Amino acid sequence: MTSPLPPPTRRRLAGPVLSPWRSARGDASGQPPVRLTATLCRAEEQFAALTDEWEALRARNRSATPFQSHAWLWSWWRSYGRRGRLRVVLVRENGRLVAAAPLMLVHRPLPALVTLGGSISDYQDVLLDDSCPRAAGALARALHSASRSAVLDLREVRPGGAAERLYAAWPGASRCLADSSCLELPGIPMEEMLRRLAPASAKRTRRKVRRIAELGVEAHAVTGERVADAVRTMLRLHERQWRGRGVTPEHLRSRFGAHLVRATTALVACGDAAVTEYRIGGRVAACDVAFTSRDLVCGYLYGADPTLREQRVDIATMLLQHDAHYAAASGRGTLSMLRGTEPYKLRWRPVTAVNRRYLLARRELAPALGLLAAQAAARELAAGLLRRRPLNAVVRVLPGRVRRGLRTRQ
Repeated sequence: MTSPLPPPTRRRLAGPVLSPWRSARGDASGQPPVRLTATLCRAEEQFAALTDEWEALRARNRSATPFQSHAWLWSWWRSYGRRGRLRVVLVRENGRLVAAAPLMLVHRPLPALVTLGGSISDYQDVLLDDSCPRAAGALARALHSASRSAVLDLREVRPGGAAERLYAAWPGASRCLADSSCLELPGIPMEEMLRRLAPASAKRTRRKVRRIAELGVEAHAVTGERVADAVRTMLRLHERQWRGRGVTPEHLRSRFGAHLVRATTALVACGDAAVTEYRIGGRVAACDVAFTSRDLVCGYLYGADPTLREQRVDIATMLLQHDAHYAAASGRGTLSMLRGTEPYKLRWRPVTAVNRRYLLARRELAPALGLLAAQAAARELAAGLLRRRPLNAVVRVLPGRVRRGLRTRQ
């Protein structure tokens, strides 16, 4: 069962979120009165049962991505959630779900409500019904009541995300910070992509495309019951490909594998993901997972047999060629290479889109919000120094307590 939000104070009681209200337009036009209700879902089984409502709402939120899908979030919770920490705020208008904030409670470094999906989700956000102008304000008031002594920390919000409207409607203290950078390309065929490059770079890339064709690399879409096995194969190839070269540790953990298999299987079934195998003579040489939304294709993760490099195959070109064709053929205007500004991405001359981090709190929690903002700024400063100076030089300019913490971790 969903549990009601904490009773509002007398001053809050007149607010439109936690008590029924009528819209003037409804009264004048003879339409039924608008009734907004907010509930706080803390039970796992209740969250699991929200699939149909959740996906109907996501379809009415144009900026939503598969990282906000019920399949992704529920699977993530099964792998990463901690019992008793689930906090999903739901707002309904006359019984229909018009806003949702998928959150969990954390206690470090300060009590905070953070979005489900964690660091393995390149985009995080809330959901708002685009056809309901009251949804943002209603969700803001509901979260204001639900947050109590916690700061609301919404990370990795893509520009234009629903959280922008929530931020604008927030009644308390708030800060907007820059978060990760994502690199984006237009959803155009490879030949048009090559025209964006400098002549010398385009010539080199055409040679790489010809080499892929010479080897007879064929891309095959994977669907149905084969998706789970294909994702497992991709994870094995990913481990082999990065062995000894600094692989992201989380990608090798069983909880991540279980999550990705579950979520991708569900997303492929509903058309929000594509799994592609790249075969040479019937042998799977590489495999990748891409997520898709209304106007976006996101290359999420891939794995490739190390022998491809020995055969002088440029894997990034192979993947981009396929994803660009897929984006163009399906009419999706943006091809996102997601977070990170690695050199192999930059050579395609992408546009940088900086995600946003929204910190929201009651006014009395403004000092806690300021502390989180200061910590984020300090981390960004340290990261910038690392890009410019040797590690020892960076450590010398950090505060003493931070330096001691670094030595302890070493």
